[in-house]
Amino acid sequence: MAYQQGFLKGDNKMEQRTVKFYSKESNLLALHAIPGHFATSNSHINFYIDVTGIRARITEAEEAAKIMAHKFGHLNYVDTVVCMDGTEVIGAFLAKEFEKEHISSTNQHKTVYVISPEQSRDNQLIFRDNTKHMIAGKHVILLLATTTTGETIRRSMEGIQYYGGVIEGIGSIFSTVGTVNHVKVQSLFDGNDVIGYQAFPKADCPFCKKGTKIEAVVNGFGYSKL
Repeated sequence: MAYQQGFLKGDNKMEQRTVKFYSKESNLLALHAIPGHFATSNSHINFYIDVTGIRARITEAEEAAKIMAHKFGHLNYVDTVVCMDGTEVIGAFLAKEFEKEHISSTNQHKTVYVISPEQSRDNQLIFRDNTKHMIAGKHVILLLATTTTGETIRRSMEGIQYYGGVIEGIGSIFSTVGTVNHVKVQSLFDGNDVIGYQAFPKADCPFCKKGTKIEAVVNGFGYSKL
């Protein structure tokens, strides 16, 4: 493909290689993918997946929340939406969708909490004393931007469970992982939506073996060029 050829020829302007992929469920939603050689905390990937517009634009965030709520289907309880990777706007709309569906909440005020945890240097979740009560004994939805290996989800689940939360569901804008610890990951886009998407263990990256430099370090928040 032309955008892949541009990368192989050494085109340094990675943003010019951006390809847009539309959702099968709504023409309001599109993610942007940039081919290249990128490093995450857990793997190397051949596309950087940019979901900034879906996270930050009100119209797109609301549409994403509606579709995700439909994917979750009927849930008995939702008390808290834990938002990772800057997904708070979607999380707020998602909480609203749960309330519209009259999904029960055990919270005193009968409304859904939407919170974002801190993370330690080793990527463990931290909930401070003023937010612990929003997790302990609560039915939690975990929301992320992108998921490649599932390691971030596993660590997040461990953190939520450590603080006494019960995982009721996992949502991600983009995910190549179907389930984590027997919990289904509900995603708006998956690996089949981005043609040619691949993730590699760091020690087995074909780009590294060929001596191709890493273009950027990426995570759920964005990218930093090297």
